[in-house]
Amino acid sequence: MTFARTRSLDTWLLFITALLVIGAGIGLRDPWPADEPRFTLVAKQMVESGNWLFPHRGVELYSDKPPMLMWLEGLFFLITGNWRVAFLMPSLVATLGAIWCVKDLGQRLWTGKVGLYAGWALLFAFQFTYQAKRAQIDALVLGMITLANYGLIRHLIKGPDWKMWVMGWFFAGLGTITKGVGFLALLMILPAAVASVRGWPGVKVWAGDRRFWLGPLAFLVAVSIWLVPMVATVLLSGDPEHRAYLDDILFRQTAKRYARSWDHPQPVWYFLTVLAMWAPAILALPWAIAPWARRLRLRHDPRYLLPIAWWLLVMVFFSIPHGKRDVYIMPALPMLCLALAPLLPGILRLRLPRAVLYAFAGFLVMVTLGLGVTMLTGEPSFERKLHVERGLDNSITDTLAWVLVTIGTWGLGSLLWFRRRPLQALLSILGALWVLYGITLAPLINDSSSARGVMHEVARRIGPQAELGLVAWKEQNLLMTQSRTTTFGFKMTWKEQLQRGLAWQAQAQQARWLLVQDVALPTCVDRAVAQQVANSNRRGWWLVPMAARVGCPASPPVPADDAARAAQVEDE
Repeated sequence: MTFARTRSLDTWLLFITALLVIGAGIGLRDPWPADEPRFTLVAKQMVESGNWLFPHRGVELYSDKPPMLMWLEGLFFLITGNWRVAFLMPSLVATLGAIWCVKDLGQRLWTGKVGLYAGWALLFAFQFTYQAKRAQIDALVLGMITLANYGLIRHLIKGPDWKMWVMGWFFAGLGTITKGVGFLALLMILPAAVASVRGWPGVKVWAGDRRFWLGPLAFLVAVSIWLVPMVATVLLSGDPEHRAYLDDILFRQTAKRYARSWDHPQPVWYFLTVLAMWAPAILALPWAIAPWARRLRLRHDPRYLLPIAWWLLVMVFFSIPHGKRDVYIMPALPMLCLALAPLLPGILRLRLPRAVLYAFAGFLVMVTLGLGVTMLTGEPSFERKLHVERGLDNSITDTLAWVLVTIGTWGLGSLLWFRRRPLQALLSILGALWVLYGITLAPLINDSSSARGVMHEVARRIGPQAELGLVAWKEQNLLMTQSRTTTFGFKMTWKEQLQRGLAWQAQAQQARWLLVQDVALPTCVDRAVAQQVANSNRRGWWLVPMAARVGCPASPPVPADDAARAAQVEDE
């Protein structure tokens, strides 16, 4: 009874810590680029227009991603009534769910202690925590894929469990309409099938059972939640804009993007460098390889085979195309933590791994404390960059410096207090870092990072009766606007936006202003009359009244590199 109570308290500690670390700061900041404002803007327009089937970004259809994340953000807004809370809730729920999955799998496959190690390893893996505190699509797809893996593993190793089988396929389907790669969870079946054919004990696919086909059916049901009504509407409406949306999202943004990726070019070995972002969990890998090999070669243990093989399959899958981003392989992180967890207690008893952990913790302390002290006592280039590119004044950067000093001081105290327990010292440091980041650092730089500050200043300058047109704009500008705002397209070139904006302004010369990104400002605008607004997100902005236009032609000149910049608009 005492053992069960202790284990229950340990579980509560894990999830209370996870809620605190991931949830700290929710409601204190707005969406930040590159992706957060885009998805929240789309969700906001869904709620306001009532059109939940075809996402829009401004006046254009948004076909780069399926709408699942936007749906959930909109749903949480309807529940909370606050976009600052709603936009981060899908990531919070998805990542807490992923932690629960690896914790429960570790407990079911091995012991309760192993489950806890898996949960802690995942929670504090740097890339996981960082993405859990953001509202990009990757945290949500990680949650969906991990739920799918959870169901499949329970069926393949602990089964037959047909409910879990159906659940695995269903969440793989939801992952697919979250981001097209959700189907990758189903690759878990391949190593299970190979092991079953080779006679490994404790693993079976049960492909001969008629209930096997309930899984593919569940996958089709899940993807049909979005795909069927969307395709039916396109075919019935005959709208060419809807047809272009269908072609782009089903073909260009999925199979074609994988086969001939056109952005983020990286070498084939790129993801080996990304594994460093999985610290501290990945630090145990050198001491795990040999035990894994023995358990696979001698014991034929499927509990290791399935998560390890699936992790490697995901690595190979994303290494093939030319374009790569660090977040692509992140859904494999929970399975790596699961495979590492049974070995961690033994690894942490070894002197060298403990020294590595202590050194890693010391490095974090040195960086945060050193950076904070340098910002307070000197004039580092980092601080100057914040002043110039982010538009932050000295009072904010000084406060940022004191926060870094506080984190570093806490870390130094943790190293001294837990000097014989490096794991506890490291978790204490990381916990303090992420909590203070959420409740102090993020709010301090929010106005600049979110464009709230620049759009508030724009509204103050033009007044409540004026209208605002956006040229060469970013999603955060439209999301944070506090004025009556018009856009002239997003994917079209800045030259076309400027032509339309100048024509629109000429229709009501005294009441209309243009907000133009500095690199798109034409030479026919008198900068002595136009008003420069503070920098935001490493970009400069100009307010252009009608009086600032000095002979602007119908097709005003624009910077020569405009087309190249416009082509890269999705890759900030």
